[in-house]
Amino acid sequence: MEVRSAPSLLPILRSRQQGEVLTYLMCDPDRETSMSELAHRVGVPLSSVHREVERAEAAGIITSRRSGNTRFVRADTDSPYYDSLSDLLVKAFGPPHVLAEALEGVEGIEAAYVYGSWAARLHGVAGRRPVNDIDVLVLGEPDRAELYQALSGVEGRLGRPVNVVIRDAGWIRDGSGSFHATVTERPVVAIDIKKQLGRDPVPQSS
Repeated sequence: MEVRSAPSLLPILRSRQQGEVLTYLMCDPDRETSMSELAHRVGVPLSSVHREVERAEAAGIITSRRSGNTRFVRADTDSPYYDSLSDLLVKAFGPPHVLAEALEGVEGIEAAYVYGSWAARLHGVAGRRPVNDIDVLVLGEPDRAELYQALSGVEGRLGRPVNVVIRDAGWIRDGSGSFHATVTERPVVAIDIKKQLGRDPVPQSS
């Protein structure tokens, strides 16, 4: 879905898709991706990704190369803008990426979501900016010590506290109460522990 209005998370940018395209590249300086793969990962049309990449390369913050008919892009880590811009974008748009990297090796996780204020801002819900903390719901039966160890460096990278709640795998379907309503009736963002940018719809109880 193409979103053209200024993103609630960081309104100095032109659009949410601009923020997500740049963040996907800036979040991992070693990541090189094709244009079509980038479009798939951030969930916006290839034509829109092409425009954002053209602007970013003209600004000197990403680089590209061609192999046959395929164009590959990556962050330009030699750019004087890289460190500061990467830090800003990761703090604003990066929680799903950073959390996915942290959680991908933790056994026993069936699903994970960012909920609360950050998820609401990403979906355009007005409110306090910047968001003070990141709320994470983990579904499954992970080893708690392993989970907390995996997340130990995330707060520093995102620049704010990360609050984790663990529930069993069937909680979305079978749960009840005010917290259950908070999660299932408001915006959430899926954390893809295979390093994909999740765009699952808000989970609903049956």
